Amino acid sequence: SPMALKTLLFVVLFLAACLGTFIGPIWPLLGYVAHYCIGPERHWWHNAVAHWEIRYAFVLGALTAAAIFFHAGNLRFGRVPFRAHELLLVLLLGIVWLSVLIGPRTEGFYEHADHPSVKFTKLALFGLMLTHVVTDRKNLDRLIWVLVVCAMVLGMQAWDTAYTSFVRGRLESVGGPDFREANFFAAFMATMLWVIGMQFLRSGWKGKILCFLSGGFTANAVILTGSRTAVVGLATGGMAAVVMAPRRYRAYIALGLVLAGAGFYWLSDDRFLDRSATIVVEPGERDDAAQSRIDFARTGLRMWGARPWGIGAGNYFQTVGSFNHRHVGMDPHNTYIRTLVELGAQGFVVQTLLILSAAWMLYRLRRLGHALPAGAGDDILLLSFGFLCALATMLMCGMFITLTYIEFWVWFLMLPVCLQRMVENEGMGVRSSEFGVRR
Repeated sequence: SPMALKTLLFVVLFLAACLGTFIGPIWPLLGYVAHYCIGPERHWWHNAVAHWEIRYAFVLGALTAAAIFFHAGNLRFGRVPFRAHELLLVLLLGIVWLSVLIGPRTEGFYEHADHPSVKFTKLALFGLMLTHVVTDRKNLDRLIWVLVVCAMVLGMQAWDTAYTSFVRGRLESVGGPDFREANFFAAFMATMLWVIGMQFLRSGWKGKILCFLSGGFTANAVILTGSRTAVVGLATGGMAAVVMAPRRYRAYIALGLVLAGAGFYWLSDDRFLDRSATIVVEPGERDDAAQSRIDFARTGLRMWGARPWGIGAGNYFQTVGSFNHRHVGMDPHNTYIRTLVELGAQGFVVQTLLILSAAWMLYRLRRLGHALPAGAGDDILLLSFGFLCALATMLMCGMFITLTYIEFWVWFLMLPVCLQRMVENEGMGVRSSEFGVRR
């Protein structure tokens, strides 16, 4: 039956990822990524094995760490175990825990779910494992293909979801636990569209077919969410694409953007188009959701002014009501405001440095790709270009949803380190001064 086949496929893939620990850490790591995206526990076909009560993410994360320990001699992360970018992530983790120590006790929602300090610890640990395992072209390609396939699977699930299951006409609860709300799912899928497009340009005809299918299902999923956040994020990524497009691929990218825009419009329905049209309106014509984003920002700034060093990770919900009774227990819908309020000025500064560091690494890698002889640097150009556009999209989405403690936020901030290490390991004319690494 379909149920038995899907359940069997899941079990086989999970066991393969676990057994891959004996080969190298990349296999349980890829299993972890796939599990995060798909979220098998939320699917009907998982019911047949639900009685096992296995914490798949914990098992795969632990096996990745164990594989890193046992295969440490084969890892190629360079003579410097931690780069400045990675140390910024560690510093941000330290600030998260400091905020817990100096802030009030967290009450309410996080008494029954992972506290942000616990969750961010997991995110930081996996982010560091990612940058120490995905350090060559083969593993980076494997990671990208897993993400492309996961996006296609999520898009197919979105396409197959009955409209009666939508919430207020919007697709909800597809994928892993971080995607329960439409805007978060849309932000991930919008970010993935640039990775899919990048991989399309890098691939042969078989890969192009897979990317074409993945891109179509992914774009359709974004439309089904009705997310204006994703539209603004994609528009920002599009502007980055126009500015940062490699000269050798500028015509292809321009044509791709036109075709993608036409396809996106063709897939859109009147509901999505009407909702998107409300993004740019006069102040008096904003709907409640758009106006609330502005009110949340103002309230957040007042909260920060009252306690510049932060109220503590996870304490926004229990505190905001003291500053605006209409926002009791509500999220600020802004990554940067949430960080500023909970982690204080120091957390906001470190997070900003982490973002700037990621963008700067990708910009330097793009410049290196241009400096290499024709053909030799093409792949670096495409990878840095795709990650830059994805980063721009994700960062803009963060203006309208809170990604501070969301996993894929950390992934895309750490991927530049993976690409940098890949370039260094291949010795592609990288000088010591280019990346500040002594050889």
